[in-house]
Amino acid sequence: MSNTNIDFRPAQAEDAAECIRVRGLTRENAASAERLAELGVTVASWGEQIRSGQLPGHLALHQGQLVGYCFGDVGSGEVVVLALLPEFEGLGLGKLLLHKVMAELRSHGHQRLFLGCSDDPASRSYGFYRHLGWRSTGQRDGLGDEMLEHVLN
Repeated sequence: MSNTNIDFRPAQAEDAAECIRVRGLTRENAASAERLAELGVTVASWGEQIRSGQLPGHLALHQGQLVGYCFGDVGSGEVVVLALLPEFEGLGLGKLLLHKVMAELRSHGHQRLFLGCSDDPASRSYGFYRHLGWRSTGQRDGLGDEMLEHVLN
């Protein structure tokens, strides 16, 4: 399968439930709806953040079904989440979704973006972000992940 069979669109508040479902199906860093709720992320809270414009996101859809997404926080410049179903990895979708969110955060005035990432070199995210120019800040986020930053030109 190629990424030419994929449609992209901005996220809408009504997409929050499906995003939560997909997050539980990812290969690495999967989080169930129950775990997300423990962190304060519910369909209602996520939907409201999308609706208010605080958490813009972009979706990847295959035959109308959600297969991946990326969201960023316009207040802080944080890339909050990037998730893909395992069968859609390796097609360049993560990179495309990430770049869409990075451009959106830049349009809101952010020159420095950041995210939390595993510091385990065996994890897919470790090499993915570093390959795209993200660098360690030497700090950790509240979940214990390594903080990476990307300074936009």
